[in-house]
Amino acid sequence: MYLLIFIYLKCNMDLGSVLKLRRKEKKLTLKTVSLRAGISEGFLSQIENNVNSPSVDTLMNICKAIGCDAGEVIQQAQNQERISILRKNDYNDVDIPHVGFATLRFLSPELRRAIDSAVLVIEPGKSIPARQGIRNSQEVLCVLKGSLELSYQNKLITLNQGDAAHFFTQPDDQHITNNSKSIAIALWVGTL
Repeated sequence: MYLLIFIYLKCNMDLGSVLKLRRKEKKLTLKTVSLRAGISEGFLSQIENNVNSPSVDTLMNICKAIGCDAGEVIQQAQNQERISILRKNDYNDVDIPHVGFATLRFLSPELRRAIDSAVLVIEPGKSIPARQGIRNSQEVLCVLKGSLELSYQNKLITLNQGDAAHFFTQPDDQHITNNSKSIAIALWVGTL
């Protein structure tokens, strides 16, 4: 057990995608696993999308809820490639939690050094707030499907499929909203 904890704490890995794959193989929903593991659905989504990392106890509870071995999950995560690719079809298989959007990160927090990046999948009528605690950084938002509205410094900027915006982060005065009637997908990149 101590070796497992040491490996988990010391290595850079992408546990989220391994956990998501195992959950989907068992045909379990985010809600089912989160209830069994005793965590919120949103937190589990953040773990699966590498926005947040679980504690060792939480990892053990998630693995138990899925019905998989934590040691095997960690070993699989350790052996992953250092490149992350999201295919167009991956966007169609996203579990969107009750908040109305999912952030599909390319790399786990431990591997993000200079830039952060994600594919955003946003339901109609939902918004994504700005990153908190980030100052003096830049962001790029490119709409891959649908349309989004960028609220930035009291301006509303509509971005349609194929449009992109490059802007300096204004955490107190920016957010991204899907005001259309269908899911919107965007590529987002931001400096740290």
